Amino acid sequence: MSFGLPSLKAKPCQASEYGFDQGQFGVPDVMKSGLGSAKSTLENVHPLTQSEKNYRQNVDMMNMQILRNIQGMHAPLKLAMEIRAANKIGHLPCLQSSRVMFDSLTGRDLEISPEDVFNTGEFLEVVGQPHAIVEKSLGIL
Repeated sequence: MSFGLPSLKAKPCQASEYGFDQGQFGVPDVMKSGLGSAKSTLENVHPLTQSEKNYRQNVDMMNMQILRNIQGMHAPLKLAMEIRAANKIGHLPCLQSSRVMFDSLTGRDLEISPEDVFNTGEFLEVVGQPHAIVEKSLGIL
């Protein structure tokens, strides 16, 4: 019996060739290609990398599907409409949004993730004059 839920099993998707520029001695030539070029040619190092990139999207899809199976089609449509309305709430460009309504609708207010610890307001490097930032966003400046 299938409920139409996405699979939780990780699917490996790793490149067969890495495409390093080999130098004279069979190692990548760092002087020509640079240090960061090796990272850009790699696809996925581990099979779970792709699964972790799409984790939040998969969880949201699964929760919507379960909600549809339990309560009917109206429940995920109403929740999607409320989430879309929460995303459209605007703030002044010089202020950071806390996204409290969005977090409470999606259930992210119940979990602690690295974004909660490392993206706090006192550590932001965005500093500027509020009037200049607002005028720039309006196209006046």
